[in-house]
Amino acid sequence: MSKTINLTLKIWRQEGPEAKGRLETYEMKDVSTDMSFLEMLDVLNERLTLGGKEPVAFDHDCREGICGACGAVVNGIAHGPMKATTLCQLHMRHFKDGDTVVVEPFRARPFKVIKDLVVDRSAFDKIIQAGGYISVNTGQAPEANTIPVPPHKVEMAMDAAACIGCGACVAACPNASAMLFVGAKISHLALLPQGRPEAAKRALNMLRTMDELGFGNCSNETECEAVCPKEISITNIARFNREFIKASFGSQEE
Repeated sequence: MSKTINLTLKIWRQEGPEAKGRLETYEMKDVSTDMSFLEMLDVLNERLTLGGKEPVAFDHDCREGICGACGAVVNGIAHGPMKATTLCQLHMRHFKDGDTVVVEPFRARPFKVIKDLVVDRSAFDKIIQAGGYISVNTGQAPEANTIPVPPHKVEMAMDAAACIGCGACVAACPNASAMLFVGAKISHLALLPQGRPEAAKRALNMLRTMDELGFGNCSNETECEAVCPKEISITNIARFNREFIKASFGSQEE
């Protein structure tokens, strides 16, 4: 039999980007501990709608921990208190009866609040457009074993490619730095032979775009790694720095 708990929710409400926001309080009774956090918000919104009130706007898509669209800050932690977990996969059994839960949008200058918990994360798209790709001729895909890649580099590249671009690293960083996100995107391409020809241009362009968009600098707080739902390592930031230094001096040596 499912257990139920009672919660006090303090949720950030903001009508639009230029509106003044505030925390509003909602009493949630009989919340099933089998629910995910987003399902709990669905129940709240149903109750608000039936009461003739405006539902809480929040981002979501796959609800399977894959897309990262669901990001929000729960009790001061991006995606909530559970390690390596997206908000949609955070379940209410991790909260206690009588808890007060504060829910806010990601806070960063480049992430403008659109409404309530929804923020504009298109800044990440602009960084990817600046260089997060490789240029190849179209046509039939090459044989997979044509270019040999050492297994350890494959593993590191795959670990970096696991980044889902949710923005939790930015929200957790006291400087609102996007270095973990950019480092992951730089790493998963720089580690593979296909990504080497454009490595220098990629590092310079993505860093320049990141700075232009208003993201802060990395000061090695490691908060980004702590909240990343895919456990992306800060070693990718070190690799990004290495690629940038090599590019700055015009070197492409390994």
